[in-house]
Amino acid sequence: MNDLETRELRYFVAVAEELHFGRAADRLGIAQPPLSRAIRRLEQRLGVQLLVRDRRGVALTDTGRVLLREAAAALDAVAAAARRTRRAADPKQSLVLASKAGASHELLRRLLDAFASEPGAAPVEVLLCEVGEQARLLRDGRADVALMHRPFDDLAGFDTEDLCTEGQVAIIPSGHPLASRDQLTLADVRDVPDLPIARWPRLDGSYPDGPGPEVHTQSQLAQLVALGKTLLVIPASSRAWQWPEHVAVPVVDAPKVTSVIAWPPKGHSMAVASLVRSTADLRGELV
Repeated sequence: MNDLETRELRYFVAVAEELHFGRAADRLGIAQPPLSRAIRRLEQRLGVQLLVRDRRGVALTDTGRVLLREAAAALDAVAAAARRTRRAADPKQSLVLASKAGASHELLRRLLDAFASEPGAAPVEVLLCEVGEQARLLRDGRADVALMHRPFDDLAGFDTEDLCTEGQVAIIPSGHPLASRDQLTLADVRDVPDLPIARWPRLDGSYPDGPGPEVHTQSQLAQLVALGKTLLVIPASSRAWQWPEHVAVPVVDAPKVTSVIAWPPKGHSMAVASLVRSTADLRGELV
């Protein structure tokens, strides 16, 4: 059997994610009939059924789910190779660091200052992203390193260095009775009928069950808290983005959160190594 081509993988991933040949064809910018034929040929070459087709639409088989996972990773790796090669050839090569918008602002500032003081330090481009995006940015090569948080972020497959560990706070509308408390417990914030905890997407994109609103950006969340529609529990250092209408109260029994610097093992360039080394002097100060 010949090796799979990236075009075939892109076609399959589009169909597998859209679960609709018409939408997948639109996404790829091609007509539907050649896309359908390409997927049929792919199934024949592999000798497996990847999709179940019926009048209601398309569904993935168990085998198809395996190929989707592997194909997405392969396409990310190809994209990463191209992006990192182009950056390596740039005489003004910069280091791209991804971080959640609004998270660990002070830590990020100090990390950048420490690296800038290193002899010959490369310029750093900061790529601010939404919750859960850093892993994808590292895997497809759009970022070289990322500031991430254990246990919330997907660190699988990355090399990491721990930077600091901290507690968490509840962000509460300033007029709510809980805002006057000196400290809270997880039981306190879970049992507030008029302020259900906001629900962030899991690593697979699904949302946990619960009465709270679904959110996927910091700006959505900030406005919902200010309107008195929700509360949230976040690392203490992330409170820098809170609005005047918010109050931060420590949650004494919330799990500790560890900030880490993460990078792909195969993307460990001299610039990445220098950035990681520059964090060593910071760690004692940050804990």
